[in-house]
Amino acid sequence: MYENIILEIFDGVSTITLNRPQVYNALSTALINEITKAVEVSSNDSSVRVIVITGVGDKAFCSGADLKAGMDEGMASLGDSLRKNYNPMIRAIRNAEKPVLCRMNGIAAGAGMSLALACDMIIANKDAYMSELFVGIGLMPDAGSMYFLPRIVGMQKAFELCSTGRKVYMEEALNIGLVTKIVPYEALDEAINELTEYYKTAATKSIGLMKKVLNQSYNSTVDDILEQESENQEILGKTHDFAEGIMAFLQKRKTNFKGK
Repeated sequence: MYENIILEIFDGVSTITLNRPQVYNALSTALINEITKAVEVSSNDSSVRVIVITGVGDKAFCSGADLKAGMDEGMASLGDSLRKNYNPMIRAIRNAEKPVLCRMNGIAAGAGMSLALACDMIIANKDAYMSELFVGIGLMPDAGSMYFLPRIVGMQKAFELCSTGRKVYMEEALNIGLVTKIVPYEALDEAINELTEYYKTAATKSIGLMKKVLNQSYNSTVDDILEQESENQEILGKTHDFAEGIMAFLQKRKTNFKGK
């Protein structure tokens, strides 16, 4: 079913592993479309409570666009390639009403950095780095980086990172908020598992609607957000997990959320 990724769904966790180690998990059209499909499948699977995106090995999470494959495919229009392939992948991640975690096993460069930034949290190999390397070939960052970067690090820092394309090593990335946590490569699985253990038993519907409203927060007025909070709180007030949360609180016991 998949040739460029490994999709594993087990015990509430969907793990999507980029599997093109020979080119440092560079993004071909086929890989992009498989990531998109796997995210959509995982998002629509009621058994999945959290999605993890990672890459094989300890060298690269994703080295960006596979330029050689793009030329072999006859990349006539960069704009069309973004609209048809990259943009749907980023939208799938942002529209997934479930937490999407990036297990950044190695470098994230170019559109690979965009892919990481599209996730809700990034747990990174401390020996990795990130780079908006587009300027080195006369392009601008794409696949969402121009949206995510200024919101994460501010306008001036975003301009610097985009216009220089320099490598951002993980200590700096952590300090400026590009990543959530950094650990040695051998501790990545433990760090991710701690998060998935939480999210696979959390109030998934609540988290999904939080994400939906947060996605719109920078482009909305205070009044807009107040109304969205009201509308979505009305929805959550009718869920199993709200009723369960109240009962667990009253009975002084641990919650048993179903994500519904």
